[in-house]
Amino acid sequence: MTRLSVNINKLATLRNSRGGNLPNIVASAQDIESFGAQGITIHPRPDERHIRYQDARDLKPVVRTEFNIEGNPIPRFIDLVLAVKPTQVTLVPDAEDAITSNAGWDTIRHKDFLIEVIQTFKENGIRTSIFVDPEVKMIEGAVVIGTDRVELYTESYARDFAMGNLQGITPYVEAAKVANNLGLGLNAGHDLNLDNIHYFKEHMPHLLEVSIGHALICESLYLGLENVVNMYLQKLK
Repeated sequence: MTRLSVNINKLATLRNSRGGNLPNIVASAQDIESFGAQGITIHPRPDERHIRYQDARDLKPVVRTEFNIEGNPIPRFIDLVLAVKPTQVTLVPDAEDAITSNAGWDTIRHKDFLIEVIQTFKENGIRTSIFVDPEVKMIEGAVVIGTDRVELYTESYARDFAMGNLQGITPYVEAAKVANNLGLGLNAGHDLNLDNIHYFKEHMPHLLEVSIGHALICESLYLGLENVVNMYLQKLK
């Protein structure tokens, strides 16, 4: 079964919009785990417009499943990850002013930088994953930099699926096969939802984990958080 890691950034956005501590991020993460999710993901950004750096520290003692922290490895982010020591760190090359992640790493151009950062995390016992587009050369570059896993950026698949183009999954399948052959673990995320997740899971070999946040929280407004988490778990079987 592919593991479901729930990104709780949007819950933090709701909290921050009003001030105070409602919804309570720590309690929400615990509830999501109790509903069956196998991981909690957060993506703190430098302006802390949703998840705050302190949230990462508060969540560490209570998350009982896999704890995944995503972000661009600027010095402050690196220091946070080394202090918290999550199960996994996912490196994402998003600009400080990006609304959301919109591209994967160029693992060839940024090879030396990524080698240094990944080595630092691995020396501290933290599993590493890097966000990449579904391109074979980027997967091959990921092996050179020493990452444990890659996370495929699935925005283009989601867009094609919504337009009825099922062939949009083809580069992802090829990337998955190459990653597995090269000994890399495979994650995926971005714009996956209840409509497109089952087709993706059924056609993607070796898929270990998906990270889903925005769509899952939006769907929960209508269907309820516990119900939606379990709907994803059923589709990922």
